[in-house]
Amino acid sequence: MEQFIPANILIGDRNYRLKVKPEDEEKLRKTVKIINEKIIEYKTNFAGKDMQDYVAMVLIWLATEQTETEFATYKKNELINKLSSLQNLIEQAIQ
Repeated sequence: MEQFIPANILIGDRNYRLKVKPEDEEKLRKTVKIINEKIIEYKTNFAGKDMQDYVAMVLIWLATEQTETEFATYKKNELINKLSSLQNLIEQAIQ
């Protein structure tokens, strides 16, 4: 059975208590840090909004970043496969 540890995090002005795998705690804390930094960035650029608006903006940004990262990974894998095929064709032509 997997072991989980409690993690208290602060996003915006709210505390959350989560249970995470020990190996995921560092990733969680880094993600929370990025989220809070982005909230501060949006609060600076879009004064007068409430915290829910800032959190929503960060979620949209984060989802967009994740999609772009997944697309870049897919394109990279596709390029690697094509280069590998090209290398195989060259090696066959040389023999």
